[in-house]
Parts: sequence; structure tokens; C-alpha cells
Amino acid sequence: MPKRSRTGTPDVNQMASNLIDAISGDLPAEQPDGGKNPAAVELGRKGGLKGGKARWEGISKRQRTKPARKAAKARWSKKQAR
Repeated sequence: MPKRSRTGTPDVNQMASNLIDAISGDLPAEQPDGGKNPAAVELGRKGGLKGGKARWEGISKRQRTKPARKAAKARWSKKQAR
């Protein structure tokens, strides 16, 4: 598979400026976090992603049956590799 090209060429002047700043010890200040809630940033994805149980919580049994049947049919219709 071919490698994808980058979406832009680096600016030579910016790279030179960054190099001089790094050598002289004048590193730029950290970028702002975009107004994110610090408490939320600290927690991150601590709890993980919501799974199937959370998605199906408010759905009735009748509504769950159709996709469950479709999934079972897909599993059983596969030819077994021998």
C-alpha cells in the first residue's frame, strides 16, 4: 500500500525559528487547551467507552429482537472453515 503524502509542506522559516528557540532555551509557552473543563480533561476517558449495555438500556425487548436475530443469522450462515 503506498504511503500517503503529507497535507502540506513544512514552513522552512518556522522550522528555523523553532530550532533557534530550542537551542537558546527560549521554548514557546504551552498552547492553550481550547477552553476545556480542567476537571474533565483530568479524568479523560477513565471510565472507558460506553458499551452495548448502555446503548440498549432504554430499548424494549421487542426492539432488541430484530438486530439480535440478524446477528445470529449472520453467525450461523457463515461456512465453517475446515
